Amino acid sequence: MKITNISTETFDGYVYNIETIPNHNYFANSILVHNCYKSNGPIGKNMPFKTLKHILDIMPNTLTQVAFGIGDIDANPDLWQMMRYCRDHLVIPNLTINGERMIPQYYDLISSNCGACAVSLYEKDTCYNAVKELSDRGMKQVNIHCLLSEETYDKCVQVLKDVSFDERLVNLNAVVFLWLKPKGDRNTLHQLSDMKKFKALINTAFENDIKIGFDSCSSPMFLEAIKDRIDYLDMYKCVDPCESTLFSYYINVDGIGYPCSFSETLGEGADLNKTKDFLKDIWNHHSTVRFREWLEMGKDKRGCRTCPVYPLGCKNDKLISSEPL
Repeated sequence: MKITNISTETFDGYVYNIETIPNHNYFANSILVHNCYKSNGPIGKNMPFKTLKHILDIMPNTLTQVAFGIGDIDANPDLWQMMRYCRDHLVIPNLTINGERMIPQYYDLISSNCGACAVSLYEKDTCYNAVKELSDRGMKQVNIHCLLSEETYDKCVQVLKDVSFDERLVNLNAVVFLWLKPKGDRNTLHQLSDMKKFKALINTAFENDIKIGFDSCSSPMFLEAIKDRIDYLDMYKCVDPCESTLFSYYINVDGIGYPCSFSETLGEGADLNKTKDFLKDIWNHHSTVRFREWLEMGKDKRGCRTCPVYPLGCKNDKLISSEPL
């Protein structure tokens, strides 16, 4: 169809995108990480290069990787400059994309600059094609991100089936499942309620030798699901539960820090723009310390740290990781 006219219209409402745009970047385990899904308002903002530069400059030299969570690949005009700055300072950038608006140039830039790239699963062909384009360029750490909920469960199962048969996924590194957080009035999805279904998903991957992963929010549920396996103790050692304020920290588009992305609206943040000492002024900010104490006190029967903000888990199995604070 030929475009014959372009005009500007006033819109009063919310635009939904269940992935982060460039205005949600945060540090985790010495890595600047992305938030995996989040609805956004009608007026978006990008983190400018100067903000990222300041954040990197005040970080301790233990920082080795940076991961950017974006929506459309061309949403932030400073993205490639940010990546170059990271590389110039011996920091490896990583990226999460949605697979839309991609052209060969972008695939080349990602594969030549990034250590890892995740493709969020919205439309299957868009996602799988992006995986192939990146892996064909030699990237070894190409993952698929799948939101796990009641409504998306069948879609998650189908991805595992596709890994075994779809040639576009032959060099896929892993399928990573992200546990739904009950945040936001506009969130109409529901947490997975049946532990048996969660076990079946995990078993499907194990039985077909498919590499899978989970966000740290899923740790208590994953350990519950595998508790009867003979290799439970070995797998337990590979599980990393919630690390917010222990070795991760969320920083939003304006350079304001919070324990994690889903706690952004629930308390006081720490302003990184006004400090030159991250460890002293931010890592030991009273809001950071308070959250850290809550997290350490909220361990379950297996000693696994649980979310101090939201009740997470399969409700019909009474596996709720915490009551919200």
